[in-house]
Amino acid sequence: MWERFGLSVMQRMEPERAHGLAIKTLQTGLLPAPGPVTSPRLGVELAGMALPNPVGLAAGFDKNAEAVGPLSRAGFGFIEVGAATPLAQPGNAKPRLFRLTEDRAAINRFGFNNEGMEAIAARLDAAKPAVPVGLNLGANKESRDRAGDFARVLARCGPHVDFATVNVSSPNTERLRELQGRAALEGLLAGVMEARAGLARPIPVFLKIAPDLTGDELAEIAEVALGSGVAGIIATNTTLSREGLASRHRGEAGGLSGQPLFEASTRVLARLYRLTGGRLPLIGVGGVSSAEQAWEKLRAGATAVQLYTALVYGGLTLAARIAEGLDQRCAAEGVARIGDVTGTGVDAWL
Repeated sequence: MWERFGLSVMQRMEPERAHGLAIKTLQTGLLPAPGPVTSPRLGVELAGMALPNPVGLAAGFDKNAEAVGPLSRAGFGFIEVGAATPLAQPGNAKPRLFRLTEDRAAINRFGFNNEGMEAIAARLDAAKPAVPVGLNLGANKESRDRAGDFARVLARCGPHVDFATVNVSSPNTERLRELQGRAALEGLLAGVMEARAGLARPIPVFLKIAPDLTGDELAEIAEVALGSGVAGIIATNTTLSREGLASRHRGEAGGLSGQPLFEASTRVLARLYRLTGGRLPLIGVGGVSSAEQAWEKLRAGATAVQLYTALVYGGLTLAARIAEGLDQRCAAEGVARIGDVTGTGVDAWL
């Protein structure tokens, strides 16, 4: 009841202000914190990390690693913070976050607003999380060496996290997505993997891609990923498509997330699974708001899934509800381990 009331209040507030209030409320420790939801069926291995369940928090919710502890105890199996850039930057001009309530979606054009890697590294060092924590790596808008920015953030923050994500797929930093091309991506990943090798504890590095890639571009990225040493691929970031939207904010510039992205992102996921032959673990992101949709992402090739926009409409307890729903589905269908579901329904999405 209290969560529904809180959601109702926050959905009447300006979206970015409401998001800031959510982070502050988490810091107070007043929100429900059931701890990681798990069972013998739900445990899964992702790139060498033991997850209590496959439901994660996507980057962007806790950009500055301000609520790592409370979020790690909110039912998620893993969380991702950031994106972090070498230098603090304000991001794009406000307003830059819009709810599309009728579409159960959001549009943002934040532009990697964050307090910089030094502040974020300090918070990560002090955090005592209950589940694996990753950091989304970004590049400064005015940087003359954007590819080098990713390696710098990893070198500084890598000792304080369990995994990192190379984010070349945000549509809100001009020309960033150009780094998804073969030559640029190979060079960027070589620098990142060199920084990873310099860590006392080398961590898995994931690559996060856009949903708006052509078939040829996707095949090229899969080939580069397989040859680069990255641990897996996150599919996908937000989309530039506006097909089928009803909300009045549908014309706003930025990346669209939430329910309208579910089918497109799941198709990309299935294609990647087929292109990589299941050799790289995939994380499915985009429109997951129920256990049924999480199950479909797993069937399409995901080892794990991530949520963000669905929390705006379903509340923070959504992660625990989805994990519990997956456990119940496994029990009902006689699935001994959730990992056995991965890739069993790829053909339905091709």
